[in-house]
Amino acid sequence: MVRTANRTTIAAAAAALGVALAGCSAPGGSDGDKASSSTNQITLADAEPVGQYYPVAGYGATGVSPVFEGLLRPSAPNDKELPDLAPALAESKPKVSDGGKTWTVRLKKGVTFHDGSAFDSKDVAATYRAVLDPKSASPIADDYRLIDKVETPDASTVVFRLKAPNGGFASRLLLGIAPSEKVTSGDAANSELNTKPVGTGPFKLQKLAPNEATFVANDKYRSGKPEVDKVVIRHVEDDNARMQQVVSGQVDGSALPPRLAKSVEGRDGLKVAGVRSADWRGVSLPVSVPITSQPETRRALNIGVDREALVEKVLAGRGTPEVSPITKVFPQHADVDFTKAKGAARKAEAEKLLDEAGWKKGADGVRTKDGKRAELTLAYPASDTLRRELASAFADQLRGLGVNVKLWGGSWDDIEPKMRTTAVMLGGGDNPYTVDTQAHRALHSRGSASGPFDNPGNYKNAKVDAALEAAQSTSDETEATKQYRAAQDEYVKDPAYVVLATLHHTYASRDKGFSGPAPIVEPHSHGTTWGPWWSLGAWKKN
Repeated sequence: MVRTANRTTIAAAAAALGVALAGCSAPGGSDGDKASSSTNQITLADAEPVGQYYPVAGYGATGVSPVFEGLLRPSAPNDKELPDLAPALAESKPKVSDGGKTWTVRLKKGVTFHDGSAFDSKDVAATYRAVLDPKSASPIADDYRLIDKVETPDASTVVFRLKAPNGGFASRLLLGIAPSEKVTSGDAANSELNTKPVGTGPFKLQKLAPNEATFVANDKYRSGKPEVDKVVIRHVEDDNARMQQVVSGQVDGSALPPRLAKSVEGRDGLKVAGVRSADWRGVSLPVSVPITSQPETRRALNIGVDREALVEKVLAGRGTPEVSPITKVFPQHADVDFTKAKGAARKAEAEKLLDEAGWKKGADGVRTKDGKRAELTLAYPASDTLRRELASAFADQLRGLGVNVKLWGGSWDDIEPKMRTTAVMLGGGDNPYTVDTQAHRALHSRGSASGPFDNPGNYKNAKVDAALEAAQSTSDETEATKQYRAAQDEYVKDPAYVVLATLHHTYASRDKGFSGPAPIVEPHSHGTTWGPWWSLGAWKKN
């Protein structure tokens, strides 16, 4: 699980994106500046702060970054299917042996980092070992816990030895690689590489200001200097402010919530692209709260929610209804639901379940049981327009079932300590290229390596745990799929969330005559690293 929309299925673009953007203002320019008229420079607005660029701290963990590259990278013709994982810093695809427990990767030769130092196996080992080092406090460490050892038999070879066979380990080879001499011990959040990143990618950081980062083309990039000369990223947290800057021409593009994006489409040449993603939104259900402490009541809330209405009204149709964290993006998805009932019959069934569980409606329409009211506090990040709108619509639907939902918009720092007693409008799907990290983070009982947003409601189901562990401990894809589907069968009997939908990420931009790869299926993290701009290094001027 990940906490923000940018942390760490309709494709509007084909092979020719037609969405390359106008130029950027001078670094450090004011918000009133128009984007530069240079067609080889772009300015983008991003909700995420600048200066958080260290892979060990989670940046670029899904293989897409202008600065860093992993051993593998996602590759697909469009967003209609999950990408293949193709060699990037690896010379070829990994060799798997020892029944799926040993993964050997040969590295490309002649690759250099932005500082001119040579890339070799020591850099790979140092980066992965830092993720696994408890002193790093890496937020992605749990995804790599299956690694037992990282060995470097020579400068061009890395061997990953796993604790158990794992057919999805290739997805962990997307992690961006940093120079070994710059990977230091200690909290990754405090590493100098956050603000002075050194990678092997097509762009390098030229200048960093408090709310603006300027990247320039790497003229020594092994595939040739990119035709986009400069990219300026401005931190603009507020959704409406980003929309206004796109419309006014202060920036050339941004990720926007669906309804905001729809409102600007076609204005002054703006185009909106919707990109399919594994990014789901759902509500965690804390087991310590009376109304969500029972499997029966958690099932009732799942049955009573009208997901199709939420997609249509809140997401402007740009989304797919979902019922579990193992969403339709993944081939391991099971076609399960909490009931076969449709429409009004679902609501009636939900109310019946609540009645049978002892929650009776009072004179004010709110249910009570043993003197306790059916109440739930639902938290969301106050700056996130989409989560606020989803939370409000969800609360309205639950009130119709007799459950009083109190909305609370706060900061993540305020929300995090209260997640065991507070429902949270969460996002998931941080790595769409393997299902096992998604399922484990969301559904497995919490452990010592769990992040604060992994299974925040403290859900425990022994049958789900056993199925997830069996799925992660086999290299047989058929068997793994069987186990993931068994976990979903158990989940609909005893859910941990009310999962609502996967999003189609929406981006507004202007056509400046470049062509490049079409967008691919995206993770939870998006923003200016993804969408039309996910492969800026490969853009060509028409």
